Amino acid sequence: METVPMTAGGYETLNAEIKKLKGPDRQRIIRAIAEARAHGDLSENAEYHAAKEQQSHNEGRVMELEDMLNRAEIIDVAALSGNTVKFGATVELVDEDTDVETTYQIVGEYEANVEAGKISIASPIARALIGKEVGDSVEVNTPGGGKSYEILGVKFI
Repeated sequence: METVPMTAGGYETLNAEIKKLKGPDRQRIIRAIAEARAHGDLSENAEYHAAKEQQSHNEGRVMELEDMLNRAEIIDVAALSGNTVKFGATVELVDEDTDVETTYQIVGEYEANVEAGKISIASPIARALIGKEVGDSVEVNTPGGGKSYEILGVKFI
């Protein structure tokens, strides 16, 4: 069984999602199915079929999350230290072409959210950063072409 690395925060987020899916969302879907059943003939009942499809999606997501959480290898980022980029690191970068500074935390695949500054360990930029240190220059091949970044800082928070 392959483990899934994730931060403690990512684990808690997925755990909260599964509780919501198993609790309020599941109850809402059960009520929708019961209400649609009350309308009579199920073969041509669009509300019933839509509610059953929602149930299928909900239960599929529950199974997916349970699998991830069962295989989770929780990495305590606060216990890590050093100047080398590794899983859990928050990395400050500057684009060497535009001088635009960005900050990313390298997290597990299932907790990545670029808008929140969290990139997957499997992403091209994270793979290029792993093992590098403050002051290193990193070349990243992106769909839009090559990019060069300099590592300004590495923190574990």
